[in-house]
Amino acid sequence: MNENSVFKVSYEKINAKGHRNIRGLHHTTIEITKEEDLSPRGDCIVGVKADKAVNDLSPSFKNLLKDKNTILMGLFYINGSLYDIVIGQGDPRLSLDNSIKIIFRKSTYIDNSTIAIRVNKAARDLNREMIDLLKNPKTMLTIVLIALKPLKIDPENICIGRIIEYLPISSK
Repeated sequence: MNENSVFKVSYEKINAKGHRNIRGLHHTTIEITKEEDLSPRGDCIVGVKADKAVNDLSPSFKNLLKDKNTILMGLFYINGSLYDIVIGQGDPRLSLDNSIKIIFRKSTYIDNSTIAIRVNKAARDLNREMIDLLKNPKTMLTIVLIALKPLKIDPENICIGRIIEYLPISSK
């Protein structure tokens, strides 16, 4: 690691689909699931037929999430357009071993599907245009996850106002 590094960063990408029963009304959680069907009661679910659950995330990504100082950003895209951003934090208690779903939580409750706690949004807070688009089963949802862990920094080495454009190497 470079002595001037300020963060450890890891990325993940999840693809899911819309469903006619997506409502996005839950007040404390957002869920993405590998399940194909969704009842109207699943008002926290915003994507079905996901290609990943929390246990499918890379070991390096999971290790970062298991730190209380890690920030998780979830960028929600439809057809390449960014519709919303969810921000939360990691926790050492995360097990990240659920094989069906991923849940973002506003609370500090943790189970094996929790990816982040203390998130800034629940399903009902998400962009309503995005939720409307996700009511169509043909809509593709892509969620880019960025885990960002601050490292020890020396204030003398911080370049105020500097913008860094970082493009990770594609892992296609």
